[in-house]
Amino acid sequence: MRKISAQRVIGTLVLLLFAVLVLLPLFWLGVSAFKSDADVIKWPPVFLPTEWVTTQFAYVWKVLPIARMLLNTIVFAGGVTIISLFFDSMAAYAFARMKFTGRKLLFGIILLTMMIPFQVVMIPLYMEEYKLGILNTFLGLILPRAASAYGIFMLTSFFSGIPKSLDEAAKIDGMGEWKIYLKIILPLAKPALVTLGIYHFMNNWNDLLYPMMLTSSVEMRTLSAGLAILVGSNSIKYGPTLAATVIAILPLLLLFLFGQKFFMEGIATSGMKE
Repeated sequence: MRKISAQRVIGTLVLLLFAVLVLLPLFWLGVSAFKSDADVIKWPPVFLPTEWVTTQFAYVWKVLPIARMLLNTIVFAGGVTIISLFFDSMAAYAFARMKFTGRKLLFGIILLTMMIPFQVVMIPLYMEEYKLGILNTFLGLILPRAASAYGIFMLTSFFSGIPKSLDEAAKIDGMGEWKIYLKIILPLAKPALVTLGIYHFMNNWNDLLYPMMLTSSVEMRTLSAGLAILVGSNSIKYGPTLAATVIAILPLLLLFLFGQKFFMEGIATSGMKE
């Protein structure tokens, strides 16, 4: 019988401790969504509700157009993810696989934009969209995020690790840059693309300030911006807020569960090496 070392036991216990610390808030949130308001604010707090209720979810669906907000969020986050992956990957291919004048300078400028807080550009962005007449539209939400400096940086690093010999062999076979990008680079970069896609989707799904600033009607609000209505300046509806939060994060949890294999691969690998 194989002996279990003390180091392995300690490592397992530490991992279990971190797992509990990470998962406990999620379990608490899920259980609290079915509590009454009295149980939510009860002191000392109790983990399980004295009575399981669904009135909090019914209240949220009654007060807010959740279905419309969910659709808006899917269109916004999904549209940004698809378009940004396309432009980010094309730009990354140019920086990683092609040589042209000013490549390093342009790449450095793109990286510098990552250091600019959104609060610095929010007013100019609002004024620009107002003059273009695209405020409170899906175009106005998606267009400013059609590409991201982080995505270009991440994919450039990944593409740079793919052997250049593949490009040379493809060019000998008569392939152009466009075909090399579509048929060789993108299939090899699938883990990185899925990882970046999950990042873009989650980032835009959870964003509050950006969609709240660029939308004015309830019909165009995303989930994060719409749920802010439940948190007033003088009072907070704890039960409905918890129920609405469960509705908002459930799609993200499902997305991660289905995409975790590629997500882990994208983090663990930096591309193929020569």
